[in-house]
Amino acid sequence: MCIRDRYQRRVHGDIIQYLIRMLLKLSKALPRVQTQLVSRPQFYFSSGDIEVTLPKFDLHRLDQSLVPKTIKVPREEALRFFREMTTSRRMEIACDALYKTKEIRGFCHLYDGQEAVATGIEAALTFEDPLITAYRDHCQAYLRGKSPYQVIAELLGKATGATQGRGGSMHFYNKVNNFYGGNGIVGAQVPVGTGLAFALKYLKKDNICISMYGDGAANQGQLFEAANMALLWKLPQIFVCENNRYAMGTPTSRHSSNPEFYKRFDVMPGIKVDGNNVFAVKAIFQWSKQWIIQNQTPLCIELDTYRYHGHSMSDPGISYRTREEVSQQRKERDCIETLKRFIIENKIATEEQVKAIDKEVRAEIDAAVEKARADPLPNEASLTKDVYVENPDYYIRNTTYDKSYFPQGSVERR
Repeated sequence: MCIRDRYQRRVHGDIIQYLIRMLLKLSKALPRVQTQLVSRPQFYFSSGDIEVTLPKFDLHRLDQSLVPKTIKVPREEALRFFREMTTSRRMEIACDALYKTKEIRGFCHLYDGQEAVATGIEAALTFEDPLITAYRDHCQAYLRGKSPYQVIAELLGKATGATQGRGGSMHFYNKVNNFYGGNGIVGAQVPVGTGLAFALKYLKKDNICISMYGDGAANQGQLFEAANMALLWKLPQIFVCENNRYAMGTPTSRHSSNPEFYKRFDVMPGIKVDGNNVFAVKAIFQWSKQWIIQNQTPLCIELDTYRYHGHSMSDPGISYRTREEVSQQRKERDCIETLKRFIIENKIATEEQVKAIDKEVRAEIDAAVEKARADPLPNEASLTKDVYVENPDYYIRNTTYDKSYFPQGSVERR
């Protein structure tokens, strides 16, 4: 071997040794680099949507061939669902704490456990589709455009609340986004929903009205009167029964002779859905909207869900069910935990990133609570606001004729 060949081999050997040393140094630095990447609020999206197989729907006067079997879930949508549902739950847990310190007073009905219902419905609709519900309405108000801060401020009775502190827990309202409450009388909102559906048909709009009620309201006579009119007039309305299984404290087996609520309206088609599966809820409402518009007929949907709190804050929720049952539901059917597993298993985000979202939401809710606590109460002058139409051309009748208000230029009092 000549001197030149030996020299080249030696140089090559030195280069290889140098590269090995550099690789060893880099490998020692890798754990530190990985830790930094995990802690940053970035998510790794792989291309394409995730196709999810839906649970089988129970149907009444419908064929299985009509309803969806799968749904494509964009990865960013799964994360948005998780954030919305986590925000709803943290908001309700904060309200629970505020009620127990007597900062929130009066009636208060919490929604924790049922978050997939509200999130799934809103994901399938637009704000042009009117929605009306009962008094377990905080999360619907949030998803229809009110911030958690506005919701909490309203519950605290503050002037900065969603309805300036005058509605409270049961009477949220947002006309701009077609949210009509928040209604305190059991079942009374459903006929109003039928009126909203009539308006949609009268105005020839391609939208539907969502009329929500609980299993406890399912025996109210006014529901059947409204359903009869909706069928006769072929109105674009979904009668949505949120079956959280216990009404005001009585199991469905004891308060309903027919607990299959989706079959209740006789000739009206019905669907029973797993209300704790946010993808199933979105898929069936997305399909239902198009089906109703095409077929010109109302529909009934029963959502099988579960509430963790009692009927209201005055109800401990364990006199008619056991703590073990509630714990089992949390363990096996919790809608947020189910979604969290889906996100991690499909590599949408790591467990650490999901925890970071939850931590961020907690901080947002804590900040909203502190801000709302410091806000002022409504002043006395606002008590009569929005009671009468503020228009000087209107005659306003009082308790007696002589005390009534007469517009300027009107006929003299007799």
